Amino acid sequence: MQTFDFIYDFGSPNVYLIHKIMSQIEHRTGSKANYIPVLLGGIFKLTNNKPPLVQFSGIKGKIEYDQRVMHRFIQKYDIPFKFNSHFPVMTTSVMRGALYAQNQDYYGQYLDIVFDAIWQHNLKMDDPEIIKTTLENAGLPAAEIMEGAEQDNIKKGLFATTQAAVDRGTFGAPTMFVGDEPFFGKDSLDEMINWIDAKTQ
Repeated sequence: MQTFDFIYDFGSPNVYLIHKIMSQIEHRTGSKANYIPVLLGGIFKLTNNKPPLVQFSGIKGKIEYDQRVMHRFIQKYDIPFKFNSHFPVMTTSVMRGALYAQNQDYYGQYLDIVFDAIWQHNLKMDDPEIIKTTLENAGLPAAEIMEGAEQDNIKKGLFATTQAAVDRGTFGAPTMFVGDEPFFGKDSLDEMINWIDAKTQ
């Protein structure tokens, strides 16, 4: 089966929006997404990039336009969304948890729970107690995940995936790779789908 890599960090609302329609993308392309956890802040630092709210803060109308584009996307796909009042959420702990969960049978559930906690339920998912309670309420082994996230190999592994993403040409998220071909942002989804279709014909 054709696969594509999905570079993600829970802290990006646009990453969340793509995650919520990922099953549609996979069905449409007959391919499977390979979720690769990274630290978006680390990518920004390594590439000298800045978050959009900072980068475009001095451009009249730019942020407002981006918000309109996001709203249209949300309406098109009927995605539940609430901009997190704690933004920016420091996602280091939950991203380490994601790397730990990657090899567990509950990885997909972990992704859904953390994404929804931040972008539907307005939770402060950089607070250890809130992380613990959220995972426990979802029936996930919170203690195991949080202890696993503190392992040195997990901490180093997350830095490694972040560096590897930058080495491939990633400068922000969401970024998707079909082989070596990069596609950045939710606005590139149609182009990526067409690319996959062309490769499988």
